[in-house]
Amino acid sequence: MDPTVSLFIPAYNAASYICTVIDRIPPQLWRLIRTVWIINDGSIDGTDAVIEALSRRHEAIHPVHWTVNRGYGAAVRQGLARCRDDGCDYAACVHADGQYPPEAVSEFVEAMRSQAIDLLQGSRIASGTALSGGMPLYKYIAGRLLTVLENATFGLRMSDYHSGFLVYSRKALVSVPFHRLSESYDFDLEVIASARARHLSIGELPIPTRYAGEVSHLQPVSYGCRVLWVLAKFLAGYYHN
Repeated sequence: MDPTVSLFIPAYNAASYICTVIDRIPPQLWRLIRTVWIINDGSIDGTDAVIEALSRRHEAIHPVHWTVNRGYGAAVRQGLARCRDDGCDYAACVHADGQYPPEAVSEFVEAMRSQAIDLLQGSRIASGTALSGGMPLYKYIAGRLLTVLENATFGLRMSDYHSGFLVYSRKALVSVPFHRLSESYDFDLEVIASARARHLSIGELPIPTRYAGEVSHLQPVSYGCRVLWVLAKFLAGYYHN
């Protein structure tokens, strides 16, 4: 029997991009999709109207509208809760700005099924396209340095902890205490820390790098500090409870 897949899309001021993301979902993935949750995180650019129009085009699309911006982590947490409760076998986070490929979700799910992987990260570094795809040099260097620390802390051999393209098995959906994790951009790393503490299987596959004209709301210095704090908390046993 084919697995069921739910997508969740955190969206903040994404009116100009999100239709393109939905249009990129391939037919073979639509056949597996149970629900597409779009979490409108207090957008003020008309994203709400665009999402409502998309839901009329695709019955699988379900908008969730927040009147105030609560942060990336809060939106992802809500998406994961919705996916967990809708009973899907796998859940994938696809960003509304189009940086990460919905076209790759089926490949990720198949790899997870065949290799019994619980959490699968998309890696721009493993694809060799980070710089050619437009990643700023300072982000590339900072990411590589942080990855050395992250691998040493988690005992893994990953190449990219920060892409935001994550696919979750049902086991990960029910095991990781998402409600305890950050409401900011370090949420994804806290997911990995929590999964590692629970001895879930974690892996990565290459994805293409795409930086275009999207507006990033991530502040690099504060994000780097948050990453270091996650590593410190992991070593102190915070995520093991």
